[in-house]
Amino acid sequence: MDHPSTEINTDRRRLMTLVRPKKLKILVVDDEPDNLDLLYRTFRRDFHVLKADSGFNALQMLASEGEVAVIISDQRMPEMKGTEFLSKTVPQFPDTVRIILTGFTDIEDLVEAINAGQVYKYITKPWDPGELKAVVQRAAETYDLLKQRTEELRCANAQMALLTVLVEVTQAATSLEEVLTPIATAFSDSFGSDGCILQLIEGNTLVATQGSYGHEETIKNWLSQDPLASEAIATGQMQVSFNVPKDQKLANVAHYEETGVQAHLVIPIAYRNQVMGVLSLQWKQPYTLREDELKLINLSAQLVAIALTSSRHEPTKI
Repeated sequence: MDHPSTEINTDRRRLMTLVRPKKLKILVVDDEPDNLDLLYRTFRRDFHVLKADSGFNALQMLASEGEVAVIISDQRMPEMKGTEFLSKTVPQFPDTVRIILTGFTDIEDLVEAINAGQVYKYITKPWDPGELKAVVQRAAETYDLLKQRTEELRCANAQMALLTVLVEVTQAATSLEEVLTPIATAFSDSFGSDGCILQLIEGNTLVATQGSYGHEETIKNWLSQDPLASEAIATGQMQVSFNVPKDQKLANVAHYEETGVQAHLVIPIAYRNQVMGVLSLQWKQPYTLREDELKLINLSAQLVAIALTSSRHEPTKI
């Protein structure tokens, strides 16, 4: 059997062929149409630019479009000043980076907004396009860093929760069947899947004994007819398709269309080079996993193998 790092690198290469960098979204807000169009033209090549002509309309746009990386707002607008508008975006979008454009000296508002963490930087009118582009580029990089750190923290918490569940389930279970569904549930929660199946193997054949979590149509016992599951059992390596509709190998597999599964990851559960079962994670939309998440799945699969081995040899409690 190949070393786990080989499996991870294989999956990473597959992942990189499916993931394409997307333009970050930014929102520009100005009540003057000429300025709004100028801001749009300045940034449309590098970003997906949304625009609004007032603070109220900008808030409505954020409500429908969701989080943006950067907001560039004029300060002096009727009904709602730029700093007031930006302050209203902080609770829901704390990672968004905010830039204010001001054509006058309103020190109190600007200082208060900056000190409160609501404004990253202010630019005076008329602005220099090169300077503004440089500031926005740095703001976008700051946003990326904030999101990366937030995601790393979320991932660390998810890892701890998953490992804790695996340990607790192993210690509390009185039979092999008892551990299957809690483990499937823990994996599904950790990786946001729509369905998860943990199914045992005897010899090289999947048997009926399984634990599952998710919508009924995504947890039906169809793994015995699944090419990814068969290959995982045969090779002892993780198999993945992050975009099933575009995967030619799975184009004619009926159960993907029946269940609506569009991304599928199958992990062999092996102990001492013998495959004991497979863990199947299923999503109803194309999905991606980072390298650290693939590493966590491999590590957790090893723990699951130990848990299953322990449960098989644990005498039934009376």
